[in-house]
Amino acid sequence: MKNKRLLIILSLVGVLLLIPLIAMQFTMEVNWSVSDFVIMAILLLGTGLGCELILRKIKKRENRMILCLAVLGAFLLIWMELAVGIFGTPFADLNQ
Repeated sequence: MKNKRLLIILSLVGVLLLIPLIAMQFTMEVNWSVSDFVIMAILLLGTGLGCELILRKIKKRENRMILCLAVLGAFLLIWMELAVGIFGTPFADLNQ
């Protein structure tokens, strides 16, 4: 079961990265560079593998849920900052 979850995480990351790649073929509004794909792959893999580590190591269900929600929250905050700069850090200007 553990290896099956890992395969699902890796497959899901690939599928999610295909969405902007396919959208770039049909519209000029989606314009990702190679670095955008690399950064998003790292974020998605880090989030998925972080939750997988939590699911494997933490025994109490309540603690698992809290920690996985914290990892997902961190992913969303980083994603929002890189996309639109909600905190105003210099990282939001990397792709400009």
